[in-house]
Amino acid sequence: MNLKLEKSTLQSPQAVIKITGSKSESNRLLLLQALYPEIKINNLSNSDDTVFMKKALSSNSNAIDVHHAGTAMRFLTAYFAIQKNRTVSITGSQRMKERPIKILVDALNQLGASITYLENDGFPPMQIKGETLKCNQVTIDAGVSSQYISALLLIGSKLENGLNLTLAGEMTSIPYIKMTLQLLNQIGIETVFENNEIRIKPLKALKETELTVESDWSSASYFYSLMAMSAIDTEVTLSSYKSTSLQGDSVLADIYKQFGVSTSFHETSITLKKIAEINSSTEIKLNLVNAPDIAQTIAVTCFGLGISCHLTGLHTLKIKETDRLVALKTELEKLGGTVIITEDSLKLDVSTSIKKDVSIETYNDHRMAMAFAPLALKTDIIIKDAEVVSKSYPTFWKDLKTLGIKHFE
Repeated sequence: MNLKLEKSTLQSPQAVIKITGSKSESNRLLLLQALYPEIKINNLSNSDDTVFMKKALSSNSNAIDVHHAGTAMRFLTAYFAIQKNRTVSITGSQRMKERPIKILVDALNQLGASITYLENDGFPPMQIKGETLKCNQVTIDAGVSSQYISALLLIGSKLENGLNLTLAGEMTSIPYIKMTLQLLNQIGIETVFENNEIRIKPLKALKETELTVESDWSSASYFYSLMAMSAIDTEVTLSSYKSTSLQGDSVLADIYKQFGVSTSFHETSITLKKIAEINSSTEIKLNLVNAPDIAQTIAVTCFGLGISCHLTGLHTLKIKETDRLVALKTELEKLGGTVIITEDSLKLDVSTSIKKDVSIETYNDHRMAMAFAPLALKTDIIIKDAEVVSKSYPTFWKDLKTLGIKHFE
């Protein structure tokens, strides 16, 4: 389904837009719930990734398909590695078969797991024979996707001797690692994070525990972008958010001050308001190593406002649903932008105009579709394969319509 978005003006709605629960928190808690059934979870994400995760964890099949769900692939690989007396094969979409998993598999095998590749070495699909992992010492490259590290941490308390994980090299996406550790702490698992070492204490069972998932800050980023491109005093309220968040992308509240957008925290919601115009000579310089998922949103915001940006710390974007750096460069230049990328950075020059009726390729990447949607405040734009947003935010287009963004197939 392709959607044409007509150039629109935002209407400040009276209603609060409820954002789906955090995919990151939901998938971590679902895995922990599978290990400890005493856990009850409220406000789970309704994203495709979480649906696939939940379905896989409740399945008795020996063949698991996670489709495009990268988080589920990493977390489930670790989960099935400790399911003694069960053998499963795990696969995904064609893109998933191109996303590396060797670092995680090597670490699990060092701990005593039995995982073999069914097609290409280092990539899904895999066969996993569940084992009792008696080894508890492992070292992993700290500069890779934090999901590899979190996958190990999530199963650590179920290993006979717990887990001692050493992180080698410069650490990336630290907030996601801390999120995992804080969720473990909330259910009663003891953890220690000192220097480059993480220790997880073993825990056989726990008391009944009820947890509520905070709404997704990555999804909130698109509303920050909309506010940045709107007129002074335009505002929107989003729920359910907390002033103290586990999510690294909550840094949006500080980042978008540079775009003239304020954030007011209430008991269970936030209000975003455009309070100042941004100077056209402004250059946004950010290191997003701890929040790479908001890079696309920020780059498009800068383009829409006709300002330049230099974003660094983006090396993990190369192995996402698509190579997000290449995709950003391609689509922004179709709209009239000038973009230079390296292996870990993006530089956008000032643009004086935005082309009309450009079709944006989304590359099976939900964030490409949603990041470019706010440009409807500046021009008519077409989003191809718009239904891809269901991966993380199924009601995205409906919520945009609530704000006054006109679109049709």
